[in-house]
Amino acid sequence: MTMVLEFKVNEEVKPEQMAEVFKLSGIKRPYEDLERMKKMIDQADIIISCWEGDRIVGLARAITDYSYCCYLSDLAVIKDFQRKNIGKDLVQHLQKVLGDGVSIVLLSSEQALSFYPQIGFELVNNGFRMSRKF
Repeated sequence: MTMVLEFKVNEEVKPEQMAEVFKLSGIKRPYEDLERMKKMIDQADIIISCWEGDRIVGLARAITDYSYCCYLSDLAVIKDFQRKNIGKDLVQHLQKVLGDGVSIVLLSSEQALSFYPQIGFELVNNGFRMSRKF
């Protein structure tokens, strides 16, 4: 059976849907905290979602000024759908929405460090962070 996927920009995503993607993707996020999931959705500037029918199987969530920079805060694909270029396609859709004048930055998990260079990101070593407390 052929998988039919549809990519959508800023389509409504429910906290339960995003939590399921996070839980089944292996990404470390507080998916059991649906109130926090709702805030993460509400405060995002862009959410690109990948759908198989009425199920979200991947998403990219970002904060941006649409002019100069964009922080890609989440890129997650359910494990059963990984290795099918969905992550790469989500980033390409994000780039299309943002345009060529906007850089995309992100923090990678240790497990994904080899993935990002494969889809066009370059490793930088001049970043800093203050970690969240919870």
